[in-house]
Amino acid sequence: MTNLRKFSIGVALATTLLAGSASAETVRFWYHFDNPENPMADLVAKFEAANPGITIEAENVPWNSYYDTLYTSLVGGNAPDAAMVKLFAQPRLVEMGALEPIGDKIDAWPGKTDLLDNLLELNKGPDGQQYYLPIQYVTLYLYYRTDLFEQAGLKPPTTCEEFRDAAIKLTKAPTTYGFGLRGGKGGWDQWGAFVLSQGGELKPGGLTNEKAVAANQWLIDLFQKDKVIPPSAPNDGFQEITGAFKAGTTAMTIHHIGSSNDMVKALGDKVSAVPVPECGGNRWTSYGDESLAVFSASEAKDAAWKWISFLAEGENNVAFNKATGQMTVTKSGSENWNLHERRFVEATVQSLPFAHVLPQTPATSEFVNTAWQTAMQQALTGQITSQQMMEQLEALFAQ
Repeated sequence: MTNLRKFSIGVALATTLLAGSASAETVRFWYHFDNPENPMADLVAKFEAANPGITIEAENVPWNSYYDTLYTSLVGGNAPDAAMVKLFAQPRLVEMGALEPIGDKIDAWPGKTDLLDNLLELNKGPDGQQYYLPIQYVTLYLYYRTDLFEQAGLKPPTTCEEFRDAAIKLTKAPTTYGFGLRGGKGGWDQWGAFVLSQGGELKPGGLTNEKAVAANQWLIDLFQKDKVIPPSAPNDGFQEITGAFKAGTTAMTIHHIGSSNDMVKALGDKVSAVPVPECGGNRWTSYGDESLAVFSASEAKDAAWKWISFLAEGENNVAFNKATGQMTVTKSGSENWNLHERRFVEATVQSLPFAHVLPQTPATSEFVNTAWQTAMQQALTGQITSQQMMEQLEALFAQ
């Protein structure tokens, strides 16, 4: 072979290698899993096999420092291309200009038709644009003790009136109470089922109107007058309400599918679930979210979209959620979901049409983390009235 031919072949080979390296893309992806049974490596391998020009660098970032690390990386110009994100962070991320709008990509994506109804609406940004692709979710529903209901000859309640009637009939104080209220931190979403369903809104005038104050008073009366809620309620958190329910101290409580396997382990078929009751002609339940987003500074946006949409599809999404204990966002996956008992899956899916998220404002953070529990504890113990409680909370949203 002549030197000229060798040279030509060498140039052609170098050109090919350079072209290949130019088309190859790396997507840096951040997520957070506590579960040691982490399926991410298998999902990455499956995706890369189907997309040979894309490499995924998936990093499991500790939850306790997740958002601090993410915000710092965005400001410092070292952010990932895509990441798991929650709704509470969306206003700040939008304000920072950190999120890439993906509404057009979602509309053109074949997987859109398999997403459960209402998920995209719940995940819309504060400006109405779509920045988040849902990846998992939970909705709160009503747990009830089937054994205690059968003994009392009752059916699970579908309205607030039926709920109160059942709670009264099930209460045999001090042994058993009708409802386990989470009056401590995190209980705002239980409260929402009874108050935000009846006209209460986190906005100026939204909590101090007559209907909202009356709905709040109705809940307070369950504790103070009807005495169908344990005396410990003002300080009860998650461990207390689930422990009391498993022990038979309470016949009903409100939580989501994340606690169902533990409930079944303790109670077997003595526990079931239905959507929260309809109050004042409406239902309201809390939506727990986790989504995926592409960041605007990414130089691999299309590849990042391919990756996050892959994670939200069919069996991939089911595999992803095996590590989280939450629900698949797909219709196909929900039909065959076997990580939780079927009755809890149905209660979750049935609750999605009337699931809501709180306003994406700075005031909401204070409401959720401190203000609600302080005001609720004061109202339950008689230190303030229902009206005063609602005035305190509404003041957060006055600006």
